[in-house]
Amino acid sequence: MQRSFLLYFLISAVGLIFIGRLFQLQIIKHESYDPIHNAAVKIVYDYPERGYVYDRNGKLLVANQLSYDVMVQPNQVKPLDTLEFCKLLKINKEDFLKRFKKAENYASYLPSVFLKQLAKEDFAFLQEKLHKYTGFFIQKRIIRDYPIKAAANVLGYIGEVNEEKARKSDYYQQGELEGKDGIERQYENVLRGRKGKKYLHRNRFNKVTGSYKDGKYDTLAKNGKDLMLTLDIDLQVYAQKLMKGKRGGIVALEPSTGEILALVTAPSYDPNMLVGRKRSQNSVLLFNDTISKPSYDRGLLAAYAPGSPFKMMNALVALQENVINEQTSFRCYGGYRYGNRANEFMKCHCDIYGIPIKLKTAIAKSCNSYFSNTYKLIVEKNNMPTQGLNEWHKHVTSFGLGNYLGYDLPAGQKGLIPDGNYYDKRLNYRWNGSSIISNAIGQGEILTTPIQLANFTATIANRGYFYTPHIVKKIDSSFITNPKYTKPKKTTIDKEHFTPVVEAMHEVFKSGTGKWSQVKGIEICGKTGTAENFIIVDGVKKQLDDHSILVAFAPKDNPKIALAVFVENGGYGSTIAAPITSLLVEKYINGKISKRNKYRELNMLNKSLQDIYDIQFKKTEEQLASRTK
Repeated sequence: MQRSFLLYFLISAVGLIFIGRLFQLQIIKHESYDPIHNAAVKIVYDYPERGYVYDRNGKLLVANQLSYDVMVQPNQVKPLDTLEFCKLLKINKEDFLKRFKKAENYASYLPSVFLKQLAKEDFAFLQEKLHKYTGFFIQKRIIRDYPIKAAANVLGYIGEVNEEKARKSDYYQQGELEGKDGIERQYENVLRGRKGKKYLHRNRFNKVTGSYKDGKYDTLAKNGKDLMLTLDIDLQVYAQKLMKGKRGGIVALEPSTGEILALVTAPSYDPNMLVGRKRSQNSVLLFNDTISKPSYDRGLLAAYAPGSPFKMMNALVALQENVINEQTSFRCYGGYRYGNRANEFMKCHCDIYGIPIKLKTAIAKSCNSYFSNTYKLIVEKNNMPTQGLNEWHKHVTSFGLGNYLGYDLPAGQKGLIPDGNYYDKRLNYRWNGSSIISNAIGQGEILTTPIQLANFTATIANRGYFYTPHIVKKIDSSFITNPKYTKPKKTTIDKEHFTPVVEAMHEVFKSGTGKWSQVKGIEICGKTGTAENFIIVDGVKKQLDDHSILVAFAPKDNPKIALAVFVENGGYGSTIAAPITSLLVEKYINGKISKRNKYRELNMLNKSLQDIYDIQFKKTEEQLASRTK
């Protein structure tokens, strides 16, 4: 009796559980039911075309091409002739098992990439025989094509979604493609579009019998949106050619908008190298190159001492703080002595000995003594160095220095603009203007990136305000209207103080350190720089060849372009950075290089610093080797 009761109870309980589960699936969860886990349903994805990318003049930079991937859904795979299948795919059995195991570990009920980007001839041959291998199918994908072999650092690349992201994402599946760098990454949600899904019903023989639920769950693909960049690809290509055989970065902006006209890192690479079956092989070469660093965007990430161009910043702060005026003068005796020791002397190459030097001449001739005296007055104003430097810091950072600018690219570097508290901690409150005098000439602890210096230069061109630099001009047919990029940012320097600095920058190209790089008919305002370059080897500071720097804008009135040029180990700013700058200005404003400047162009195109880099690398290796013995 008790046994019979127990049997009836168990049967009833199991029945109620089944009824409850059916009610839950068919009534409660019916509307939100996802058929993806149903073995009787096959999902076919329709991948949209990724958005195209154009430069500011409508030239095509990024297009699409078809690719064919072999997909697998492990729970649908039936016993097969593995050797024959491997022969078709041109892989070995070990590779087959490895790939299949990876797909199973990801999700046996979901399709994932088994073998990506087949050659067209392999695809045609395989397609005829694929019906024999249940669970495997061909998926067409869109991959990128770059008609112009330039601006890889700006455009970025697309790569496979990794397993971890695929597990967490409600959109991506393992093996699908997404933007990995540059605008491909920054504007992924805009460029990718939306993939479509078709749910197909299968019978017990695994054959498709029609649409699942009459297409109730099906969605259509939606193509990605096109982007128009602010980039001038002709200027970009030309700048890249000028930087061949050199290392460094060039950033050119349109001062009136903050639009990035050129963003160059050298050395760089052909963006097509990261497309197709050779992508994996090429990525190892590019990303593992720790010497030349072709995948490292020096324009956005390399933090350099700004050198002499920073003297204009100190001039503006000094004018604002009323510690100097245009007529203030200092004498130079071959340098600036800031202590009693023999090594406490900063050399100067202005070649103006013992004669009073005023602001305009000090900038034009790049006098270290003038700006050392000026910086000391700023810091020690009211005999309160911490407060004085904090005020200096406030002014400098209002130009966007020492912080991320907020541009629409994924890479960035803050740089460093030290304040009074920074030195209080490092020097235990025992410091004054002389202790940190290297900051007067853009050395010391100050670090800036090329894009920060280009923005600083654009701010001077605008006489006191700037627009956040940005790389996208339009999304489809709509201009960018985000106030982050369209609203000007004002500095803490009054407008009238910019006039004498602009005049002095103009004098640089008329009679100063940039006079040999003039362009007839274009009033260029700029400042050359030569920044000392050091490397730390096992805790010991070693000096290497100086960096060549120049910042400039043109024309003087109603400027169209502002730029910063950094050439690593290029020596004096007037020897390499200045002629490169003048060529870029002439190319952008006039559209071509005049006959009189063809020799300058040829000289820069053929100028290579590779021998210097090789010697520098050899010395560093020798120093490391000697210290490890």
